[in-house]
Amino acid sequence: MEKKIIVICGPTGVGKTGFAIALSAVFMGEIVGADSMQIYRYLDIGTAKPDQEERRQAPHHLIDFVDPAHDFDAVKYVAQADQAIENIVHRGKLPFVAGGTGFYIKALLHGLFKGRTADEKIIARLEAEAAQKGSNALHERLAMADPVAGARIHPNDRFRVVRALEVLESTGKPITHFHETHQFAPCRYNALKLGLTMDRERLYQRINRRVDLMMEMGLVDEVKNLRKKGYSCDLKSMQSIGYRHVCDYLNGITSHTEMITLLKRDTRRYAKRQFTWFRNDKDIIWVEPHDLDQASQLVAEFMKKTMGTTWSNNETNDD
Repeated sequence: MEKKIIVICGPTGVGKTGFAIALSAVFMGEIVGADSMQIYRYLDIGTAKPDQEERRQAPHHLIDFVDPAHDFDAVKYVAQADQAIENIVHRGKLPFVAGGTGFYIKALLHGLFKGRTADEKIIARLEAEAAQKGSNALHERLAMADPVAGARIHPNDRFRVVRALEVLESTGKPITHFHETHQFAPCRYNALKLGLTMDRERLYQRINRRVDLMMEMGLVDEVKNLRKKGYSCDLKSMQSIGYRHVCDYLNGITSHTEMITLLKRDTRRYAKRQFTWFRNDKDIIWVEPHDLDQASQLVAEFMKKTMGTTWSNNETNDD
């Protein structure tokens, strides 16, 4: 039988961590992270990683376990997440997959897109062009030809930008076409997908405040310490939002004020891309972060329908 899981997704800053912890407490759950940056050790402040108190409230898996110098991808994520879910179910708990990396969630639910063999000559040419002109130039080309892929793929994600352009050149069709076809693949889990949403302006205000809080918590010192440990700013993990901004500041490329302004702007843009990604999934049920009662009712109904039993707050909290 397909394992039952609850997916909690949404843009950065919307409150997924607290929401997942509160909901998992109601249903005797454990949380499997779906965040491509919270996987890294030592990258704590800039990734808004659950702190020790939050981890005490609910067991968390797939966070804080990869060295920043090591590569990690969706293939490895699916393997690790599958094992974590297996272990949680074996303990009689309910898995809550929570995070904002839509590609990880999609890969977990539908498997990885098995495309055609890439044309290595085109890849090599595009890589050389990216090295010469920068990945932003290639991303602009991609956004013109495939706006959906351009919205989903970050300009600094050179690997995926190059891959998307290679597919376009080789097949004459955008990579979005193949991804949309792949969306109809059977789901590997029996999943209830809850998306967290709020007024866009309010979300942007929350993001701006969170950036200010990260600065107060010592994000600049965190990056300094990472560099002292030998983690270069050129690493993929260090080119993520927040860390590359601090690196530019420490390298004298931007001022302190510019660093904060750009970090707020790029985080808001990232949240917009996440909304675009998740809004394309018609199976997601959207709820406000404060509406835990509605979410609890949805989970209870899902569990009752799929298991033939009633799963209520009283029954999960009778200790």
